[in-house]
Amino acid sequence: MQFKEIVGQQAVKQRLLNTVKENRVSHAQLFLGPEGSGSLALAVAYAQYLSCEDKQPHDSCGVCASCRKYEKLVHPDLHFSYPFFASDKNDTALSFIEQWREALLTHPYLSLDLWRGYLEAENKQANINIAECHQIIKKLSLKPFESVYKILILWLPEYLDKEGNTLLKIIEEPQPNTVFLLVAQNQDQILNTILSRTQLVKIPTLGYTDVRDYLVNEKGIPGRTAEEAAYLSSGNLTEALTMLTQETNSFHQDFLDWLRKCYSNKGLEMMKFVEKIAKAGRESQKNFIRYGINYIRECCLILSGAGELVHLPAAEKDTAQKMSAVMTIEMTEAITNVLEKAHYAVERNANPKILFLDVSLQIIKILHFKIIPQGNQYIT
Repeated sequence: MQFKEIVGQQAVKQRLLNTVKENRVSHAQLFLGPEGSGSLALAVAYAQYLSCEDKQPHDSCGVCASCRKYEKLVHPDLHFSYPFFASDKNDTALSFIEQWREALLTHPYLSLDLWRGYLEAENKQANINIAECHQIIKKLSLKPFESVYKILILWLPEYLDKEGNTLLKIIEEPQPNTVFLLVAQNQDQILNTILSRTQLVKIPTLGYTDVRDYLVNEKGIPGRTAEEAAYLSSGNLTEALTMLTQETNSFHQDFLDWLRKCYSNKGLEMMKFVEKIAKAGRESQKNFIRYGINYIRECCLILSGAGELVHLPAAEKDTAQKMSAVMTIEMTEAITNVLEKAHYAVERNANPKILFLDVSLQIIKILHFKIIPQGNQYIT
């Protein structure tokens, strides 16, 4: 992967190029950026540039033996570690390397949701286990085979539990010419002992223009559709591409049905919905809630008199306008807050049936009884 293939992020690319030109390559770097910002793709492009046999001023050459191996992710001095869904305590990332290569080559802006689709994950919790930590130490105790550098790209170190402390010594005192590139989304979830041993490379969210232009110029998406996806994705290119390749009408209809049941306080029908959503996978539940947050945000824009800024398909915009007729800005803010907390709870493996029942009851209070929560109190 070359820098030219990555959307936007010109300032970050230049910073990475400068570290090589000025011989300031840190042995442990943390690429910190939100989902869809291109942090993983940047790490791979940077690794390719470090190993390139004929470096160009602004990119790797793309044609040398090293670059050709990197294009297939088969370079012997390039190693990956990532969360996986272990069926045995001795499983390591190497057990899933073929699926990983296929996933990353197909989706350079890979998300955990997409990665899950390449594995028989069911409802298992992803993690990086102790066996994988030992495997990392074993691999990196050897000298580089072909390249000047031996490089490990560790995707989502947030999924390292206390076992991650096993890696501290090799991160702090690696073999010569060994480079750790950690690619993370949430700094607060990384072990502090690991965080303190890395050099931070902040990767910002992509701009609206970057996402829109990529969809139009590289993917051939019609302008209006690209604008809608770029706006609703909030700079998350992964989400923008998902919107264009998956049918989102099911989320739209399910979310509206849920709100209607809550508005009408139809207890039995609402319970049927809770049963249905509780049986969905964790990632589907998260995507459903994310869609709801975006949709309520659009309703808030309509209520604020900024309907011209709404970037929804015509049918969805029409229902948003009708929905806005029975809501206030305070209601949209309260519902958004409830949904954001629910999304966090799903990520933390909350019991889905209890969670969605609780969320439904809170939305009933807001929509049906018009009770707006303020702190620990409720007002009408």
